[in-house]
Amino acid sequence: MSDSATQVRELDPQEVAELRDRGEIDIVDVRSPEERRRGALPGSIHRTADELAADPGDLGVSRPVVFYCRSGERSTTVAEAFAASGRQAMTLRGGLVAWAEAGFELDPPDGEVAPYILMPPR
Repeated sequence: MSDSATQVRELDPQEVAELRDRGEIDIVDVRSPEERRRGALPGSIHRTADELAADPGDLGVSRPVVFYCRSGERSTTVAEAFAASGRQAMTLRGGLVAWAEAGFELDPPDGEVAPYILMPPR
């Protein structure tokens, strides 16, 4: 992260689960469609970084958004851009890998965290 980048709060999987269960956040998966098909955080919506850049809609305006990806790198970039535009944005520390390692469910129930091979090229 550069010195000029906006700092965003990172939440651990337990914090995200609690906020999700109370309905206090929106959760956005910024991974590729193929990664999402393999396994996702239940209750999350899917919007790629490009889609969000083109039209963020009202995400992050009325309540915080927690962005996630596989490991937290891509979602941090998106969250920083959202926060810089005055929206409420956070990330899932460690991404979906940390979520699964903490023992939380995936959607579908027999899903998995997609391997790096399925990540889009940079």
